[in-house]
Amino acid sequence: MFVKSYYDLSSYADTFKNSLDKQKVKVLICAGTGCVASGSLKLYNEFVRLVKENGILCDVDLLKEEEGISVKKSGCHGFCEAGPLVRIEPYNYLYLRVKLEDCEDIFNSTILKGEPIERLMYKDSDKIYKTQEEIPFYQKQTRLVLENCGHMDAENIQEYIGRGGYMALSKVLSSNAMEPKEVCKLIQDSGLKGRGGGGYLAGKKWSQVLSQDNPTKYVVCNGDEGDPGAFMDRSIMEGDPHKIIEGMIIAGYATGAHSGYIYVRAEYPLAVERLKIAINQAEGVGLLGKNILNSGFDFDLRINKGAGAFVCGEGSALTASIEGERGMPRVKPPRTVEQGLFGCPTVLNNVETFANVPLIINIGADEYKKYGTKDSPGTKAFALTGNVVNTGLIEVPMGTTIRQVIFDIGGGIPDGKKFKAVQIGGPSGGCLTFDEKHLDIPLSFDSLKKVGAMIGSGGMVVMNEDTCMVEVARFFMNFTQRESCGKCIPCREGTKRMLEILEKIINGSGTLEDLSLLKEIADTVKNTSLCGLGKTAANPILSTLEYFYDEYLAHVVDKKCPSKQCTELMVLKIDEELCKGCSKCARNCPVNAITGKVKEPYIIDTAKCIKCGACIEACAFKAIKEV
Repeated sequence: MFVKSYYDLSSYADTFKNSLDKQKVKVLICAGTGCVASGSLKLYNEFVRLVKENGILCDVDLLKEEEGISVKKSGCHGFCEAGPLVRIEPYNYLYLRVKLEDCEDIFNSTILKGEPIERLMYKDSDKIYKTQEEIPFYQKQTRLVLENCGHMDAENIQEYIGRGGYMALSKVLSSNAMEPKEVCKLIQDSGLKGRGGGGYLAGKKWSQVLSQDNPTKYVVCNGDEGDPGAFMDRSIMEGDPHKIIEGMIIAGYATGAHSGYIYVRAEYPLAVERLKIAINQAEGVGLLGKNILNSGFDFDLRINKGAGAFVCGEGSALTASIEGERGMPRVKPPRTVEQGLFGCPTVLNNVETFANVPLIINIGADEYKKYGTKDSPGTKAFALTGNVVNTGLIEVPMGTTIRQVIFDIGGGIPDGKKFKAVQIGGPSGGCLTFDEKHLDIPLSFDSLKKVGAMIGSGGMVVMNEDTCMVEVARFFMNFTQRESCGKCIPCREGTKRMLEILEKIINGSGTLEDLSLLKEIADTVKNTSLCGLGKTAANPILSTLEYFYDEYLAHVVDKKCPSKQCTELMVLKIDEELCKGCSKCARNCPVNAITGKVKEPYIIDTAKCIKCGACIEACAFKAIKEV
């Protein structure tokens, strides 16, 4: 197969679609990182063995319209809480937490007979949800960017083309080709904002690069996803790599760039592997390289693996890393659109931004703006993690409220606990309290900024009533301080000082003066740091100080942690009425802080106690409590 023109691509698309339609049963095993870690590749091998041993055609070539049962390694299905996941089409059954011993039952009952296996399906109270689309986790989503993830072979360009892939590129480069200015205008008219966190209009950035006189320009995709708990970009790269490539080629044509780089952290080996496969496939069929679709336009693409520095998510630090320099931000202007990679004008967008481009080209700006809000059109992918029933990868229209995400899609807080806060935007984001005005805040760039938070790349960590918000601020500050490149004094020294104060508060030696100093340093770091890492590093502190100041006061004044999470502030006491004098607590204490006589209540010497919790675990009568 070699695609020479729009007509070739259209013909191949029809052929591949017909072939996909003729596949009698499709077995889609989630082969995203999460499910792979849970053993999904063993399931894949077992299904292939079962199909072949029964004499059924398994490896179905889409260039040949053959009937058979296709067994595929798909990208992330999103419902990570319930992996490994297996989807069976055309029935759309979704099986959860599938084990190796379940494969034969699935083969005999579902693959051969179409019968559902209810014990492997999603249950809510007494209701069983047979199809994936019925499950509330999926039903409440709008999956545009993630449309193909979990629904096709992530390593097969034929399937991508059969599902309409590269048709947006052909629309741009066909005989009735769009002018570069038209493409930039279309993207700008769509209102697409950068999904990496900055929220800058993608089309405006493209137009700025197009207007530069330098004949050498670059397109760079930021796949350096470093936020704790975030995995949106990784899942798109693993599950639908051709969509990113197609978006980047279009960006290259629109801006006059002929070379592109995908910057991916080395900790994402599966994403790197899938991208390499996709690039080789696209080059092999003529959709990357010289004279794409006989249009005269050339574009090549390379992968650059980063070493995992969080600061390399910042544009100038990222381009410096690609150049072989230490990843550190520089003073601006000039901006990346003027002097980016190798000193040339550069389009720099993140994975999700480029993945939106083919859709916009295909449906048009007006249709795209029907999703989301007026100021933030389209959808946004979020990694929903933490104290929530249904964790995983989701995609919702911009403007969806936090309440809808946590309680409708996420299923609420497990174990009957109360919701306390949500951290949005990773280390750069803010913590929002449980409040009607916050739960019903629409998820958009502008609305979150007004309350001291940000969408960021899309990490969303839910916290329950047992969470200590001072410790949360310390955790994120510890991360940011370690990831600071050290180039500018406010970030290098400020993050260190803030971390020291937070550790002092958690250890029980904090003062009211420390709270005032913490706020002062946070404001200084936010207003004077060089790059986005420093400017947003204090957000978790500033937001928790605003919404959870009582917890800080409890740590500083009362020397107690309301959530009972800070061990240094724990004071353990034995309840005399519950203690049976068994001496088990004393025998398990590593520092001999517990004394007493057998069959009489024991006593804890609080001066010696190191709050390790060994006595609590040892006591069968629950007589040891924190006071």
